[in-house]
Amino acid sequence: MQNRRKFIKNTLLAGASFALADNVFASGKKGKKPIVLSTWNFGKKANTEAWKTLGSKGNALDAVEKGVRLIESDPTERSVGKGGRPDRDGHVTLDACIMNHLFQCGSVTFLEQIENPVSVARMVMEKTPHIMLSGEGALQFALAQGFEKTNLLVPESEKEWREWLKKSEYKPIINIENHDTIGMIALDQIGNLAGACTTSGLAWKMHGRVGDSPIIGAGLYVDGEAGAATATGHGEEVIRVVGSFRVVENMKRGMSPQKACEEAVKQIKKLFDKRNADMSNTQIGFLALNNKGEYGAFALKKGFQFAVKSEDSDLLLDANYLS
Repeated sequence: MQNRRKFIKNTLLAGASFALADNVFASGKKGKKPIVLSTWNFGKKANTEAWKTLGSKGNALDAVEKGVRLIESDPTERSVGKGGRPDRDGHVTLDACIMNHLFQCGSVTFLEQIENPVSVARMVMEKTPHIMLSGEGALQFALAQGFEKTNLLVPESEKEWREWLKKSEYKPIINIENHDTIGMIALDQIGNLAGACTTSGLAWKMHGRVGDSPIIGAGLYVDGEAGAATATGHGEEVIRVVGSFRVVENMKRGMSPQKACEEAVKQIKKLFDKRNADMSNTQIGFLALNNKGEYGAFALKKGFQFAVKSEDSDLLLDANYLS
């Protein structure tokens, strides 16, 4: 029987474009660049889109924006952009942020009627003195920049929302992508890092709720001297520990990306224990990439997948988990 390392090596040599593997491989001991990583199953096609830029020696910031835009514009993806499930009042509200290796960043929260919030976030970064715009102000800014209004509530989402209204029970299900985020982090040919994170948030959330995804340091953080990290899952728990910043700071102190993610998840578990809180319906996942091209991922529970693409690999991997 082949061991895991030989199996993966042989699979790659055979030219497989899809693979599932333990996160032993995902420790990223052999750094590569350029490289791009994304959360969840839909990250695979997002990575393919981002690679059109990275593979042509383009920059990481352009790559992550274009990669997650593909998911935002897909009405069949129910947790991001157009097609995202609404809040309990029937409004599809979007959150997104973007950040580069120079600590330049932009964010929008509670944005309605705009298909690509990540691009609005980049405009905030590049064309305003601010980092975050929210709600009606974010919409006004987007329209002034030439973005057009669109109906984000697709028929399938509206039908599900009306069915939900019959009981109005708020019970998020872990590891279901319609309750999750796409976070993407990338390292380009010259060694610059960037990241983006975008979501429609928890389905049936309270009107006005904002999770971790658009919050710099929570859902996403990039430090060009150390690495980048993004988060997915129950945003409130990520915010409590400033999750992505914590992961990057762990790398800055010398931890591998894998170890950095593990320590952040353990901290979240400690907070649950201190509060004697029920975490049976909570999932948290972190994804990290250092400036050497090494990567890692770790989750609170089984089920978190992430996608990785470099010059010689295109993978969907199962992250290791705490319990």
